[in-house]
Amino acid sequence: MKRNKKPTYEELRREELKQELEQVQAAMALAYSNLSNVVDPDLIDCYIFELNAMQKKHKFILKQVKDQCVSAEIVNR
Repeated sequence: MKRNKKPTYEELRREELKQELEQVQAAMALAYSNLSNVVDPDLIDCYIFELNAMQKKHKFILKQVKDQCVSAEIVNR
């Protein structure tokens, strides 16, 4: 009988980052869609601000993914 292996911290963190990345990408897609459908200058500014925030968050998460991969390589040597 095979026992269920408990996921490691790295596996849990990787899954969490994957979910965050998917959420940010969905939010960016929605903001792009909303931006292309508005004409009010205030709403245009709002969606541009939202896009900039999501792009920064996306960049931050990608950096975390990269850092995690690098640290995993160091540990596995």
